[in-house]
Amino acid sequence: MRVELGPVGYWRHELSHCLHTTAGVLLDFHGLDPVRVLGAGWGFDYPAGDVRREEYYFPGAAKDLFAGLAPYHDVHSRWHEPADAREGWEQVRAALVAGRPVAVAADNFHLPFRPAHRDVHTNHLMVLYGFDDETGDVFVADPVPPAFQGTIPLAALTAARDSGNPVRHERDMFFTANPIGNRWLEIEIGARQPDFDAAFVERVLAANLRGLREGSQAPSGPLRGLAGVRAFLTGAFDRLAADPAVGDEVFVVIGPVLAVTGLHAEFLREAGRAFDDLALVELAREVDRVAHHWSALRIAVATAGEEDRAAAVPGLLRRTAALLDAYDVVLEAVERRAGGAARSVGVIPD
Repeated sequence: MRVELGPVGYWRHELSHCLHTTAGVLLDFHGLDPVRVLGAGWGFDYPAGDVRREEYYFPGAAKDLFAGLAPYHDVHSRWHEPADAREGWEQVRAALVAGRPVAVAADNFHLPFRPAHRDVHTNHLMVLYGFDDETGDVFVADPVPPAFQGTIPLAALTAARDSGNPVRHERDMFFTANPIGNRWLEIEIGARQPDFDAAFVERVLAANLRGLREGSQAPSGPLRGLAGVRAFLTGAFDRLAADPAVGDEVFVVIGPVLAVTGLHAEFLREAGRAFDDLALVELAREVDRVAHHWSALRIAVATAGEEDRAAAVPGLLRRTAALLDAYDVVLEAVERRAGGAARSVGVIPD
């Protein structure tokens, strides 16, 4: 039997990683615009200490990743955790036969098209959209550079999905020591989605503003909004010199926040052009500035070596202050745009 679902296109944003890239490919398959869906939400929601060593980690959305990625759309996902590799392939194969491409977790060490092949272990996510029983191949879409779409042996996919994802040497960083477990994601797309119009954009702006301004930094609960960003980063850097694991936590958490920020800038830029609204284009530029600050902070954390951690802390705190200032510039602009209405609009959908 041979199944090749289509059309499966290429989609990637330069600041996204495998989670957003995989989601974008699947959304596009189902007829939704990835930027309009993935770029609408912008916030911060981190249950402190709940970080997982996965490249497809998204804070606060462990059970429904795609709902976390697309808070204003009827888009959901569900993890399947098969008992073993055989059951894992049977489940995925059945979904493909039913016409549904899926996302599969995999260890790059076993994937022949990844630069990490036979070198570095890591916890990756990609789209599977077909198989050929006669040749023993499967169809894979992975736009993450160097970008690949085509067939690989089922045996290679099985090894990647069933990997223990071990730490073998010092270059197995951030997304290791967490078995893949043959996990796969099933996406659910609702029949009714919001229109991409000027009113929708204004509601999104107001809801995001409220979420960022009305944050929470309670030590016993999730860190949310701008207050949560401040508490997370300053608290982490206070502990960094004594605990090197803190650097890994900050690096992993920043990844999806950076992707969300870059995509939100793209969302605003597209809205500004679609509705001939130069103020939205300018707002997109300011959100881009926030993304650049996140990017610089992530690099600084990743490169703070063991001997330099204490010396790196003052610089990291200065970068944090600059990041928070950049957020304030954006949010003040949104407040000026929306006026009092921004404080009364609820999150959509409820």
